[in-house]
Amino acid sequence: MAEISKADWKLFCERVPEWQEHYMERLTKKYIELLRSPGNASDHFWKLEKRIKNDKKHPGVMLEMRKSEVIWDIAIFIKKKVITLKDLEGFSMELIESVSEILNQ
Repeated sequence: MAEISKADWKLFCERVPEWQEHYMERLTKKYIELLRSPGNASDHFWKLEKRIKNDKKHPGVMLEMRKSEVIWDIAIFIKKKVITLKDLEGFSMELIESVSEILNQ
């Protein structure tokens, strides 16, 4: 895989917080559904605690950003449904093709 261009790296750094924010909005809605569902408050609390503990490890929530990992990180974002290929508008064709190669493996 080719090295990431400065422009792609800059765009990635700009977009990751936005992508993560959208993903966390979806999580928050799921948490609200869980809390509003029938059942005991204590059950809701412990289910929510477990969900948050697992969700904190998801790249849509927390990501150690490294230039050498951008293509893999984007592929994981797509596989984990944080973003879609449409969200890669503005990135170089080389990067998009590299991500597509990973997704098609």
